[in-house]
Amino acid sequence: MKCGVVTFPGSNCNHDMMYALGNILNQEVVELWHKDSDIQNCDLIVLPGGFSYGDYLRSGAIARFSPIMESVIKHANNGGKVLGICNGFQILCESGLLPGALLHNNQQKFICKNVYLKPNSKSSALTNKLDNEKALKIPIAHGEGRYFANDEVLQQLNDNDQILFQYCGENGSVDDEYNPNGSCQNIAGVTNASKNVFGMMPHPERAVDLLLNNTDGKLIFESLLN
Repeated sequence: MKCGVVTFPGSNCNHDMMYALGNILNQEVVELWHKDSDIQNCDLIVLPGGFSYGDYLRSGAIARFSPIMESVIKHANNGGKVLGICNGFQILCESGLLPGALLHNNQQKFICKNVYLKPNSKSSALTNKLDNEKALKIPIAHGEGRYFANDEVLQQLNDNDQILFQYCGENGSVDDEYNPNGSCQNIAGVTNASKNVFGMMPHPERAVDLLLNNTDGKLIFESLLN
């Protein structure tokens, strides 16, 4: 699969993502620049984590208007795969490619730690190869990661199997005590109705290398690539 990783001003996880996809998962990877409009015939477009445009206004609100995003939106609307991690998830919500919004964490503090995720959706390419009974240990690092949607949207997400991951305990139990940021229904990631656009706050690209003693994130990428 040919993967394009977009770099915005303030992106800081773009090279982590390129390393994960290229060096660990042996995919063809190209770097895409935010001012360009050519996505170079990539199959998968990745919007990485970071602080695009300094996270001024709302996180992702300015990056949504970068020239590359017009091509990314067109790619998604034509059925192409798009993955947004952390700041990339925020950009996808700001772009209208994913439902809901990412708000400030409920304790108003930046959080950086390992959490556990329960794979939820069985119809999404990002999760359908994962064991729903096995919690994945994946790092988070965000100040605006509290997923919010109104009751109608939350019902649609549940009815359409669009919830990718929920924050959980090490044993896989989903409970408020394991919710790090106050997200509705412990939601850590969602997909669109067509199941080709994926967004998640945790960083699977930071959990793919044996040198870091954690490869749970590799399972997520393998599910998508398969």
